[in-house]
Amino acid sequence: MEFDRMIPVFRRLALEAGARILQVYNSPDFAVKSKSDSSPVTEADEAADALISAGLRAAFPDLALITEEQAASHALRASTFLIVDPLDGTKEFVQRRGDFTVNIAYVKDGIPLRGVVYAPAQDRLFYTLADGTSVEETGAFDHDVVGDLHRLAVAKPDMAALRVVASKSHRDAATDDYIGKYAVADMKSAGSSLKFCLLATGEADLYPRLGRTMEWDTAAGDAVLRGAGGHVVRFDDHSPLTYGKAGWDNPFFIAYAPGVDLQK
Repeated sequence: MEFDRMIPVFRRLALEAGARILQVYNSPDFAVKSKSDSSPVTEADEAADALISAGLRAAFPDLALITEEQAASHALRASTFLIVDPLDGTKEFVQRRGDFTVNIAYVKDGIPLRGVVYAPAQDRLFYTLADGTSVEETGAFDHDVVGDLHRLAVAKPDMAALRVVASKSHRDAATDDYIGKYAVADMKSAGSSLKFCLLATGEADLYPRLGRTMEWDTAAGDAVLRGAGGHVVRFDDHSPLTYGKAGWDNPFFIAYAPGVDLQK
């Protein structure tokens, strides 16, 4: 795969989708519908999905494409595919809390090798470079000119003072019970795939998710975290989280920086 060509396409489409999302987000009002699983969807989700899908199909016509808004029509036929969540954190979007993201990833043989996570309302842009390492870009986010890049690396955790990040909209007693097994010095709540990026930047050490997620929710953030030296494993047996599963459902998982002594 020509990653030198892929990464600029991912970046540009994420920025274009983010701009379209913010048009809706900053409007006085927008409609919210419910999907078959009762999760919310807005015109921003649908517009971003259409924009990214068209761009990826034009750039990579030979790769299978899976997106959240079109997943019902997709059956996996390839071990290599693109996977997109055009607006992760729709609940945060609807409540105008700001921590929602655009996510695009490339998966090969179950592993998310490259990805981009863009949080347009927070002006934060994270992605993997062609060599697989991860960066955060700062600057004006020009669609055609790359700004300053800052190489990402997970922090060295202190087991006596862990920094934990957990879901803002899906926190539950089971998650709190698991976090209670650690000596926690700092606790953050964040929406969407930003939680992976907080680990990748060294702002947090541990992110447990004991709730339902889909592969498009996690693939891009997983790729960014891997590129910064972090890991994502299944909650039950601590084996690596893989992609391309039937139905696209993820098991419970733990994202962490090496050095965290995972608890059962």
